[in-house]
Amino acid sequence: MSNTADRAQTPTGVNHLVLNVRDLEESHRFWTEMIGFKCVAELKPKAGRTMQMRFYSGVNEDGQVSHHDLALAQIPDGAALKPEPWGMGPRTIGVNHVAICYPTRDAWLKQVAFLKSQGVPIHLRIDHGMTHSIYISDPNGHGIEILYELPREIWENDIEGAQNYAERLPPDDDASLVDSTEYPRFGAATKA
Repeated sequence: MSNTADRAQTPTGVNHLVLNVRDLEESHRFWTEMIGFKCVAELKPKAGRTMQMRFYSGVNEDGQVSHHDLALAQIPDGAALKPEPWGMGPRTIGVNHVAICYPTRDAWLKQVAFLKSQGVPIHLRIDHGMTHSIYISDPNGHGIEILYELPREIWENDIEGAQNYAERLPPDDDASLVDSTEYPRFGAATKA
């Protein structure tokens, strides 16, 4: 078998995300207590290594954790840095937002209600063609999309149409806790 290729190989998806943070403890509390990730590992002190880093995982359909979906790395003297307010439009080079998927519509609605009860500001509430989402930010200003995926048959026949669909809803009142299941459909099903 040859290990050469004439084109890029298609990956299975994004494996994990690493965010640089100014205060590891503050970020740990947010990502575990507000978002619900489990801390699965931490870099241990070692001669010559000063980096502080923790690793986090969600759970799959079988309730199992991965080696990590998210990692947080504290930047040196990070507490002195102030985060910029998050916005959907790109402002600078770097991560715009990370999307966190909840397994069901009900779990998503409970998570939205929980975040609201904890005083986490919701910047946007958007029904996309393939997800229903809210957008928040962590203590470092990283954008976070909290979503659930719509059934595949809604968007699979016209991914571009679904990507271009966006219905904004009020983010700051009880309307953000209401979710319609009358999903628009994109594209016609193909006949075999």
